[in-house]
Amino acid sequence: MKQIKRFVIILACALSLHAQKAAPQTYADTAKHSSTIWNPIRKLGRLIDTLCVSGIDRRYIDVPEKPWQVMLKGNFNQTIHNMKSVIDGSNLFRMAEGDLVWEPEIKTVPSTYVGVWAGYRGYGIGYSWNVGGDKGRIFTLGAMGGSYGVNLRIHNFESDHTKVRMAGNFYTSEESSELEYIDETESINLASPIKIRTLFLDAYYMFNGKRFSYCAAYDQSAIQKRSAGSLMAGAMYYYSRIKYDTDENADFILMMNDVGRFKQWQLSAGVGYAYNYVPFRGMLVSIIGMPMLTFYNRYKAWHYDSNLRHVARFDFDSLDDIDNEDDYKISLMSVDSRHTRISLNIDARLSLTYQWDRYFVNAYGQFTNFHYKTRQVSGNTSDWFVNAAFGVRF
Repeated sequence: MKQIKRFVIILACALSLHAQKAAPQTYADTAKHSSTIWNPIRKLGRLIDTLCVSGIDRRYIDVPEKPWQVMLKGNFNQTIHNMKSVIDGSNLFRMAEGDLVWEPEIKTVPSTYVGVWAGYRGYGIGYSWNVGGDKGRIFTLGAMGGSYGVNLRIHNFESDHTKVRMAGNFYTSEESSELEYIDETESINLASPIKIRTLFLDAYYMFNGKRFSYCAAYDQSAIQKRSAGSLMAGAMYYYSRIKYDTDENADFILMMNDVGRFKQWQLSAGVGYAYNYVPFRGMLVSIIGMPMLTFYNRYKAWHYDSNLRHVARFDFDSLDDIDNEDDYKISLMSVDSRHTRISLNIDARLSLTYQWDRYFVNAYGQFTNFHYKTRQVSGNTSDWFVNAAFGVRF
């Protein structure tokens, strides 16, 4: 709710500033007071206006006369998080022998969000509410110029079901020494949901800012008049937190090598290419592709013990005695933090825009993929979303 209140206040200030320019002042003291308040903001606006037109080729890029934008937005997204742990099956189950592979896949239902965005020449803020699919919220903050872009996206959601693959060698019976390799995948429901938070902060610089406009494709604060491409450099910060460390999830934690919560921090940088294609007046198709090298990859894991361990190893038949999740108990054993190896990630985007007069419609999608690996677990997160917007300039 605090984020919603902040957004409403900022939007109200933006609309008030626009009204301030249009409405005549009745009293001299009111005008003087208002001038004192709004002059710094107007100066900042003029600076942004100057930056928007500085150094551009007006044959390729145009800047709309009306600087303010308000958009109604729809968002469709999905996050897929794959985890993998390899445990010593013979040390955990009497019926198992050798390594046992446990691979959960947390795939959110494709979700739908609706929201609003408001900004001044590419500098803006937005907030979206979930109306279908996973339970979550999306907060965005952006700053875009002709040759650069900075975006912040925060996504919170939870899921109480997952698909799990389990593979390993099991004895055909307690009396038999014959092993059978079993590889099965099934969906399971968790007694307590897995809670996930992801944060993306990315920044780009276009080397051909004179003829190529990044903001023309992604916030419509500029207009690309002719087709142009650009070599680009980018950096990305990624943070994720996944936690399921509740008593009710003791069995899931046990199969995850005792890991019940973990966090990941990544810093990536790369070089790619972007192209804005203008097939006819008012229409723009933009494509961006960038491989990114993750040079900073830190991982932190919380390890838990539980009352299931002894039963699973030595008294498997009595597991039914504590099959009620209310009887599960976990306790923190240790916290492990380390840096993992360098990896390669991918950032890809596609944007479609059509504009007429002071109105525009836009749809753009983005795909990102992040990897991690430690001694206990490994995995990757794939995140895609598609934004659709109707906007007006004023």
